[in-house]
Order: sequence, then structure tokens, then C-alpha cells
Amino acid sequence: MSSTPSIVERAFEAALYADSDAALDTGASLLAADPASDAELALRGEEFVAAAWRRGWQPADVARIVRRELDDVHLQLVSELVRAEAGRDRRPRGPRWAAQLEELDAHAPRTDRFSLATAALELYRLLLRLPTLEPLDTHLSGATSRHPAAPQDSRMLTRIRALLAKAEATGFPEEAEALSAKAQELMARHSIDEALLAARTHAKDAPGACRIGVEPPYETAKAVLLDAVADTNRCRAVWNESLGFSTVVGFEPDLEAVELLYTSLLVQATAAMTKAEAAQRAGGRKRTKSFRQSFLAAYAHRIGDRLATAAEGAEGEVASQAPVAELLPVLAARDVAVNDHMERMFPDTVTTRLRGVNDAAGWQEGAAAADRAQVRARPPLR
Repeated sequence: MSSTPSIVERAFEAALYADSDAALDTGASLLAADPASDAELALRGEEFVAAAWRRGWQPADVARIVRRELDDVHLQLVSELVRAEAGRDRRPRGPRWAAQLEELDAHAPRTDRFSLATAALELYRLLLRLPTLEPLDTHLSGATSRHPAAPQDSRMLTRIRALLAKAEATGFPEEAEALSAKAQELMARHSIDEALLAARTHAKDAPGACRIGVEPPYETAKAVLLDAVADTNRCRAVWNESLGFSTVVGFEPDLEAVELLYTSLLVQATAAMTKAEAAQRAGGRKRTKSFRQSFLAAYAHRIGDRLATAAEGAEGEVASQAPVAELLPVLAARDVAVNDHMERMFPDTVTTRLRGVNDAAGWQEGAAAADRAQVRARPPLR
């Protein structure tokens, strides 16, 4: 016996596999005219979300792509679907996944039935066509195998975040430098303590990965900045330009440091660029895209140099202090583990080049702003 297709199935057949507005209108009209189909429509949406998880996506990734490709109403819809699906999800996800769920702003959109049905179909079209990503949850980071000190780690990260927030908010450069330097010190100490404790307790600590959004405009320069921050913190970053994120591979304390430092430096770079651009306009120059692109590219390049120099100097200072015989082999082993993990996840990576960097004034201003940032990536062990 053949069963009659439901309204939802008929709407999907009309709208999901065609790109035309007419097909979308047909499907939305069917759904809008039948309130009894709402529960099935929502359930099918949860199934699309679950399928995205099986293809390697995570809640923050889905929210990012929806925000990038669609509108606020679609983001509200997908947030509700993700939260609802989480109630049915029985797979172990870990603290990063839970944190991403908490960040979703899930509330029902307020609009008419036809507009809501249209938005749902547009969202489902996007979810249906998401490509497969490298599955982060099969390369679980230290967050799932941490030693029992995790609550203390949370307090430390809260303190670091507070310091960086103050550094970004203050209007006094000297205060910002002092706050940033203290945050850097705490991050480095946190990473070293974690590495030593894992080695001493023979914890099953292994590299993991996270994805960090690299949003337009000027995403190439931002990806270079993130790569520099990752490299200094013993991580590796791989940029996915088409999907707007970089995957960072490393141990959990270092991943946390990369997220915090990159976000803070990006805020500081944007503020410095705005100030430099205002000075350029005051001098009679018009606002240009090439100035901003060149500014951020120079900032990223110069910060990368300074972070590398700071890391080399800190390693030399650490080598002169106890417990160097224990510390350096631990860090070297972690570097090897990160590189091996990176090669397994991304065996076919390629190198890209900066584009659109042709504004001399923008480059000079960006480099000068980076010089003023005073970054101490890895201070010596005290």
C-alpha cells in the first residue's frame, strides 16, 4: 500500500531541491495553510540538524554559516532547532559543545505563517547542502580527558577574560599593555602547569581541535593573525576560506589561549585601524578598502614576528630554570603530538597568499599599531 504524502513532504518536494522563488513560495503556501503540519516541520528540522552533526558540524559552526548566508529569523529558527535536538542527543559532546549551546539565542521568531514557513524552507535548504567537515568530536581535546583541576581552570580563564576585557575597554595604552601582559602571563603559566600535571599524573591527554570564525571583511589578514597566534601557542591553524573559519589543532589549554588572545588582538587591531583611518581622513585622504586591508595584513605580519621573537626568548629563559629537565621534553612531545594530529586531520592543506595588500600608508600604520601592542606570549616560568 502507498501512503499519501504529508503536507511537509509535499512542501519539501516542491521547495527543497529547487532554487527558484516560485518553488519556495509553493512549499511555503502549503505549510502556511496547514497549522497541523507545524510539529512535523519542526521535527524534520531537528533531523536536518542531527544530520549536520553527523557530517562534522557543531552548534557554533551552524550558527555561523546561517548568520553568514541568511537572516536573523533563520538564526532564531536554527537556534531553537539545535536546542530542541540537544534534548534528544545521546552522544557525549563535552564542555565546548555545551558552551556553544549556551551561547545560542533561542527564541521563537514573531512573523506571519507564510514568512515563517518560507524562512524554515530556506534554512532547511542550507542545512541539507552543508558539506562534510573534519569531525572534531572524534578527535576529542583535553576537555574530555582533563585532570580533576578543571574547576580551577575555569576560575583562571574567568580571570584572564576579565583582564583582556579591561585591556580592550580602557582608553589608556599603558593600562592596556599592563593588563594584556598579565593576561599573557596567566595564559602561559596555565598552559605550562597543565602540561606538567598531565605528564606527572600520566593523564590521557591528547591534542584536539576547535573552530574559530574568521569573518569578512579582510578575512585573509585575519586568518594570518589567527595563524600567528596559534603557532606561538603551540597550535596549528587551517583556514577554510569558503566557510569562514579556521580549525585550530592543539592541546586544550593552548586552544583556550588562542581563542582568547586572537579575539583580544582582533578587537585591538580594529580599534587601532579605526583611529589610524580617522587620522588619514583628517589629512585629506578618503577612506579606502586597500588601506584597511593593508593595515590588518601588516598588523598580522608584525604581530606574528613579535610573537615568534617573544616565544624564542621565553624558551631561552625557561631553559635556564628548574624544572627544565622535566619541562622541555614534555613540551617537545606535545609539539610532535600536535603536528601528527594536524597531519591526520588535514593531509592535503595548501598555502595561500595575502591579496590586496598594496597600500603603503595602511601597511606602515598597521605595523606601528602592532609594535604598540606589547605582547608577551610565553613569559618565563616563575
